[in-house]
Amino acid sequence: MSLRIYGNRPLKTVPGKETRPTSARVREAVFNIWQGTIEGCRWLDLCAGTGSMGAEALCRGASLVIGIEKSHRACAIIQQNWQVLASPEQEFRVLRGDIVQMLPKLSGQQFDRIYFDPPYASGLYQPVIEALAHSQLLDPNGEIAIEHSPQDSKPLIIPSWEICREKVYGNTALTFYRVVE
Repeated sequence: MSLRIYGNRPLKTVPGKETRPTSARVREAVFNIWQGTIEGCRWLDLCAGTGSMGAEALCRGASLVIGIEKSHRACAIIQQNWQVLASPEQEFRVLRGDIVQMLPKLSGQQFDRIYFDPPYASGLYQPVIEALAHSQLLDPNGEIAIEHSPQDSKPLIIPSWEICREKVYGNTALTFYRVVE
């Protein structure tokens, strides 16, 4: 599959349907919504898949990008792509493993922007959101975007977070949350 990101840069991808890249339309929408907040930010890419969202964040100046992905093959390709895109001032890490088990290992860190795009029928939404909230990984001034099916109309309820916007792009919906002040 051919995949290009910001600046018409090509990305390597895992062959087949092991990963499901975020569409160009949705990627562009997310970065337009968060325009002006990416440079220098700390970005967490959950269920990173092809790593396209983290790659975009690196291209747009994020200072730190961490991706978590379960697939060994996908992690190797994400590592290669991010290595090519990152400048010497940028830090990035690709962590391989079960997302619910990996999140507590990030405890003590906070992220300005978090993108969460699990397989829609994975059952990961609630456990991951609870782990994020419990570990306080979202900076008090940060936001998280959660990609899901538009047919999943009921938003997740997290006591310390509030929905700040919801968008639908064809067969992809995004719900954005921020910490309640």
